[in-house]
Amino acid sequence: MTQTTAAAVPQQEARLAPGSPGDRAIKRRRVLDILDDAGRDSLLLTTNTALTWYLDGSRVHISLAGDPIAALLVARDGDHLVTFNNEAGRIAAEELPLGVNLHTVPWYANLHQAAATVGNGALPPLSEAEVAAELRAARQQLLPAESARYALLSADVAGIMTEVLSAARPDTTEFALVSALAARVVAAGAEPLVLLCNGSSRSTFRHPLATHAPLGRRAMAVVCARRDGLVANITRWIRFDAGTPGERDAEARIAAVEADIFDATVPGTRLDRIFTEIQAAYVRHGFGADQWEQHHQGGPAGYAGRDPRVTSEATDTVVLDQAFTWNPSGPGVKIEDTVQLTESGLHILTVDPRWPVATVNGLARPVTLQL
Repeated sequence: MTQTTAAAVPQQEARLAPGSPGDRAIKRRRVLDILDDAGRDSLLLTTNTALTWYLDGSRVHISLAGDPIAALLVARDGDHLVTFNNEAGRIAAEELPLGVNLHTVPWYANLHQAAATVGNGALPPLSEAEVAAELRAARQQLLPAESARYALLSADVAGIMTEVLSAARPDTTEFALVSALAARVVAAGAEPLVLLCNGSSRSTFRHPLATHAPLGRRAMAVVCARRDGLVANITRWIRFDAGTPGERDAEARIAAVEADIFDATVPGTRLDRIFTEIQAAYVRHGFGADQWEQHHQGGPAGYAGRDPRVTSEATDTVVLDQAFTWNPSGPGVKIEDTVQLTESGLHILTVDPRWPVATVNGLARPVTLQL
């Protein structure tokens, strides 16, 4: 195994190192606190969520569907990133934060085994699974620089939705719409993790992968896009007529369900308690007691699409500066934005002022764009 260090990078390149040194120092302190509580000397990070969080947005993947091409040992003597020899050049030049030691192994080596051996601890490193709840808690409160990056990504994605969906026509196919969205997301320097679309002929599907079907009179599009490790999630609807009274009524009621969820999203509240409120909100607004079973309801957001999905088993506690994407849905309706809980209340991140809105419980919420 060979080793280099970010400290050896020339100053011109060092200024281009990703992330915020100030944020990274806080994240390291949070992980060291986990080690202190566990009485251990190191922690091995292996998932994309944990790696991109700790490295403050470094890209440690090649295939979006594959495992990371790096593993990181957070040890008391420093941070040690291990990657394959054929990946090391790009990692060193473009993705290695200052102060992180880079180790390389042959492309055919066992990455995790190699990373577990670079530290000096007497005990094997902790695995992510052993401290999953603690790591989620460490990721919850977004720091200033990552909050700024998240807001910028979210605004970019919202703008892309407005521009692409505004140009749609009834004969536009679902594939044509999502391909246009994908092109714009990639051009913005982000990765399209999820692209969904249903036209009026497929409006019953809540996770509608695109087909060659035309949009027809009404359509939904969903984008989950990642940049700097952070994932922005958004759903928008368009239609080419005035809509039916039933559709307009359901759209208003699902926004009311979301408003109740927003009201429940306050510091100190456990996720399982919010989940109980979600179930009650569906009944309160006329959707029936089983609607929460038809689609996941969202949850905390950030370095994963949901971190975690809210269920009756999720006991994480809400904190200030935490991001969320709630996504209540009913037959033919869904509402979804990425938001952040601040001292002044919920701040909607996925906003484009060009998209039509209605005020719901004091917040501007997207309505269906009529074309």
